[in-house]
Amino acid sequence: MPRARTPRLWLTRKYSYRVRDGYVEILGGYKLKIIGWDKRYDAYPSGDAKLILKDGKFILCISKHVPRPVKYVARGVLAIDINEKHIVFGNSHFEYRFETAVERALHYKQLAENLQKKYSLTRYNAWLRRRGVRDRIRYFHRRARNIVEDWAKKVSHKIASLAKQHLYAVAREDLTNLVDSLKKLPKEHRVSLLILSYRKLEQWIDWQCEKNGAPLIVVEPRGTSTTCPMCSSKLIENGYRRLRCLKCRFEADRDIVAVLNIERRALVQMWGALIP
Repeated sequence: MPRARTPRLWLTRKYSYRVRDGYVEILGGYKLKIIGWDKRYDAYPSGDAKLILKDGKFILCISKHVPRPVKYVARGVLAIDINEKHIVFGNSHFEYRFETAVERALHYKQLAENLQKKYSLTRYNAWLRRRGVRDRIRYFHRRARNIVEDWAKKVSHKIASLAKQHLYAVAREDLTNLVDSLKKLPKEHRVSLLILSYRKLEQWIDWQCEKNGAPLIVVEPRGTSTTCPMCSSKLIENGYRRLRCLKCRFEADRDIVAVLNIERRALVQMWGALIP
């Protein structure tokens, strides 16, 4: 029997709800007292709303018509490279490195899988008929998704804030082909979390750049980790995750190479010429 996981009600501005004297008045004569709200957006006009019942509390999500900020003129580029374990962003002057959320989220995925195996028989999945076990498994899956979502939000906020502070454009790789290639791999929890991480990071970086007025540049990812950023020659491996150019003797970590190449390609798109 189908059931609503999170009861919600869509409300139209002026006709379905209104906010007055510390209360939310809803069509039908219902009146809810406001116990708190985000006052940063009080000056902006309200749009349609969504009323949610969650954990015994009503939450009213009101859309606000916020004008789109004017994009500033970039003085440089903040390049972003992501792999399974780390996200690196910076340029030819500095770099920052953060761990991804894949390992932390994978822990909860494995807990859910262990419970499913424990309460499964050869003929049917017994855990589906046990409400407590089923809810626990769903909690673990939801927890894993929330970890990835929270990580993507926080990292993208740091990137956009740093870019705005230094008047940098944000440059990232187009991960569409990478996500498509991951979909062809065997369906494992790590692969699904990688796909989710890449998608969420793209989504939140684009949104944070739009919110902060930071110019966004998407570059072609092919060769960013194997091409020398100094002379464009082919790099060879020189130890664990280190690459070296035989022509100009440039040597760096694979992630740093990718960041420098992304920065270089973004500058080409911005100014139409290669930097020395």
